[in-house]
Amino acid sequence: MDEDARVADAEEVPADGTLLFTVRTADGEPAEAICSRLSDGTVVAYRNYCQHWTDVRLDKGDGARVTNGEVWCNKHGATFQLDTGYCDFGPCEGSVLETVDVTVVDGAVYVDDDDYAFAHRGPSGVDREEGGSRIDFTGN
Repeated sequence: MDEDARVADAEEVPADGTLLFTVRTADGEPAEAICSRLSDGTVVAYRNYCQHWTDVRLDKGDGARVTNGEVWCNKHGATFQLDTGYCDFGPCEGSVLETVDVTVVDGAVYVDDDDYAFAHRGPSGVDREEGGSRIDFTGN
């Protein structure tokens, strides 16, 4: 695999949270993505936004909440199955997170998606509004 596409060692990807990284779209725009490890060790990755309000990040930089194989949106309380990205609860129930294809080779996770190129670990650096005064699920 191309080392420029390397996100992290597979063991660095949490099963009880998410690892935030930035990709570039085909037109060069930065986009955030998250990856997590399923109970069977499979690493999955999705774009880092809720399907209800796309300006709301699932991982704000310190890992998204992951419980029972689901990633949570703290703004809405929506839950998305990590293995499929399917929203099974919340205002966007029935929607699906946008996948970023990754592969694990020799213990490392690589972006393996024709629509995205790995840029760097961490947030994109693009300041996104998060809904202004909209109250989130945690009361913040």
